[in-house]
Amino acid sequence: MTETTRRDEIAAGLAEVEASIAEACRAAGRAREELTLIAVSKTYPASDVRLLAALGVTDVGENRDQEASAKVRECAGLDLTWHFIGQLQTNKARSVAGYADVVHSVDRPRLVTALSQEAVRVGREITCLVQVALDGDPGRGGARPADVAALAEALAVAPGVRLGGVMAVAPLGEEPGRAFARLREIAQVIRDAHPGADVISAGMSGDMSEAIANGATHLRVGTALLGRRKPLVR
Repeated sequence: MTETTRRDEIAAGLAEVEASIAEACRAAGRAREELTLIAVSKTYPASDVRLLAALGVTDVGENRDQEASAKVRECAGLDLTWHFIGQLQTNKARSVAGYADVVHSVDRPRLVTALSQEAVRVGREITCLVQVALDGDPGRGGARPADVAALAEALAVAPGVRLGGVMAVAPLGEEPGRAFARLREIAQVIRDAHPGADVISAGMSGDMSEAIANGATHLRVGTALLGRRKPLVR
């Protein structure tokens, strides 16, 4: 596939995603400017990220540190905000703190401590979101809803990190709108205690509209942008 053909593919995907966002915003009575689109480029090459950037995408999400750190290096010079959205092992905090602008998957106190220490060490401030396990099962990543307020407070006072808000994935087998409504309630509790923590990271390719209807501020979209083709794995 030529670069021109791939650019056309991605441009078409981006146009469709933007049309879906616009429609969902109209239905919810919201402005498009309230939402940040994060292009999730996991398993796709840095060349796709460069094409996305050329099309005006400014936020890129990655799930795995090894792939993300290499892609950040390959895309050096591009004015991008890098989001780490996958489950994060504590021993990867040093690497992730070196490049991630936003970490969406903070779900335990040890990770708060590790990210704080590494952010201070490298002289960066990292925005962190508390990942919420909406099904109450932290095995798939995320803190139990009852533990979210304490984690948010830990982030709010830790040096080198900034509490941005909350993130969640709709549980398997549940209607996404119901799940995101619960997330919205949790987000409001956190925002009441920490007025600057206004991020709600929710919604992916299959449930963007439900997320937008329930106050999402950040959408994490991969398949709808980059397609279901066989990914190019480095």
